[in-house]
Amino acid sequence: MPQLMDPNFRRAVILVIHHDETGSFGVVLNRSTDITAPVLCSTLEIEWRGDPGWEINWGGPVQPQTGWVLFGSEERLERGEDVTQIQPGLCFAGSLDVLRGIASDPPDRIRVLLGYAGWGPGQLESELVEGSWITAPVCEKAVFDVAPSEMWEHVVRGLGIEPSTLVATRGVH
Repeated sequence: MPQLMDPNFRRAVILVIHHDETGSFGVVLNRSTDITAPVLCSTLEIEWRGDPGWEINWGGPVQPQTGWVLFGSEERLERGEDVTQIQPGLCFAGSLDVLRGIASDPPDRIRVLLGYAGWGPGQLESELVEGSWITAPVCEKAVFDVAPSEMWEHVVRGLGIEPSTLVATRGVH
């Protein structure tokens, strides 16, 4: 929402991976970096066998040295890795073993991210009450098929909201 002044989250689309009374954890989906997959993988002594121009995404401001992988569930079933299935068609992992497996034969439906967004106990709930965020259902298409530069408007319009009508105001929208 417009009143969220943190530039890290201006028009950010965040996939919340975990949320409970101890806090929340998610990754920003619509920010890119200047780092390519081959460069990142070479620093980890992993060979990237996919598109040499594949961009790594910025997952958030917390621990930018940590990496995460989002990919289609069909990849999980083929590879048999222990990953978290967010919903059918969308899996999440944070292990080097999963990255190694994916780097050896990268699927088309993948996002590799560095860093994450985190909230302490009750913090995200408080920001929701203040009207700082709009919630939307997880959409596999938005995660994999929409360009990062178009993702925020795509998600907002998918809720039936015209982005230009959003104004800074307190409360639940």
